[in-house]
Amino acid sequence: MALKIWVDGKLLEKSEAKVSVYDHGLLYGDGIFEGIRVYNGSIFECDAHLRRLWDSAKAIRLTIPVTQSEFRSAMEQTIKANGFTDCYIRAVVTRGVGNLGISPEKCPRPTMIIIADTIELYPPAVYEKGMAVITASVTRNHPNMLSARIKSLNYLNNILAKIEALDAGVPEAVMLNHNGNVAECTADNLFIVRDGQVATPLPTEDILQGITRGVILKLCGRLGIPLVEKVLQRHDLYVADEFFLTGTGAEVIPVTKIDGRVVGNGQVGPITKRLIETYHKHVRGQE
Repeated sequence: MALKIWVDGKLLEKSEAKVSVYDHGLLYGDGIFEGIRVYNGSIFECDAHLRRLWDSAKAIRLTIPVTQSEFRSAMEQTIKANGFTDCYIRAVVTRGVGNLGISPEKCPRPTMIIIADTIELYPPAVYEKGMAVITASVTRNHPNMLSARIKSLNYLNNILAKIEALDAGVPEAVMLNHNGNVAECTADNLFIVRDGQVATPLPTEDILQGITRGVILKLCGRLGIPLVEKVLQRHDLYVADEFFLTGTGAEVIPVTKIDGRVVGNGQVGPITKRLIETYHKHVRGQE
């Protein structure tokens, strides 16, 4: 069955789902998006994703022309039309069709897109054995240029760091902020474990406050695992006992090497394993 894509209130065949070459999302990366998981037919952390989408829109002075409730219904409609019970949703809102100038005033109505599809970012073996990462030379955008808290279509910063990772033969790269502190990876938040305590960068360290990141914070509290949000530097990653990443697509993924240095004993650590297992149960309501 061909995928059906929701575009501005209509479900279209994948081959027919198109946007104008004059859409400012294409011309200038002027727009926002969310990546959302569906487990057992339920949209995971839907309220949190919609809130961040609307917050991102407000931050870039973009008015989404439907309510959050209507947008949720559109996502549910798209899932149902494609017969999915487990899938990945990409929700996109662009500034809309305008002219060849950058002024948003020339874009009378935003373009809204909802894609429901399957996703597998990493093979199963990576979750069992961990993966290697590098530190990218490309730094995060300065927060006074573009806040990392906005999940915008301006992803070139991340893409350039991703290219560095791929050139180095690894799937991910750690990005530092303008102060040289650890921020996040190209598509995931990061956590380390040292002496039984989980640590992750503060929201003020130029990170996107990931929805999965937030779930892990809550799960650590529920499991009684000590956790702190603080400034981290590369040295902290090098001497960590455990290291893992979180993201909607990747879920929870262990890291066992960074910049050629083995993390801990080179195996997936006990706290990481426990959080992976608990997260998988949590998303499917099996706790």
